[in-house]
Amino acid sequence: MRVTDVRGVSVARLLPWTGTGGKPCYVVGDGTGYVSRKADEVEEIQLDMAYELLGHVDGLLTEPGVTAPELHFLASRLSECLEQVQRIAESRGSRLEAALARPEPEPQPASASPSDPQLPPPPQSNRDTSP
Repeated sequence: MRVTDVRGVSVARLLPWTGTGGKPCYVVGDGTGYVSRKADEVEEIQLDMAYELLGHVDGLLTEPGVTAPELHFLASRLSECLEQVQRIAESRGSRLEAALARPEPEPQPASASPSDPQLPPPPQSNRDTSP
């Protein structure tokens, strides 16, 4: 399940962990908050672990005396890593899709300058209206 807006663009980030009962967890924000930073750290750890496991796979599969329990353990860890990497790919793909779907800001007319009075005037003093 993906959290999307009316255009079908993802508006929430899928986190690299699950909630109660294995349900997906999401965070809504600009990607700079505490939860987003922690999610980045967890994703990095998960990807590092997957790379390390792949390094062990080559060595283990070329050994002639590998036992069935060893292969079962290896397959279990590979399955876990694949789930994590798939989740990371889905999360990053959704964020990329959302970034590409955002309209680009319209350019300012050439005659506009930073000193043009386009902002509302500063608030007036309340001195005259105080009781």
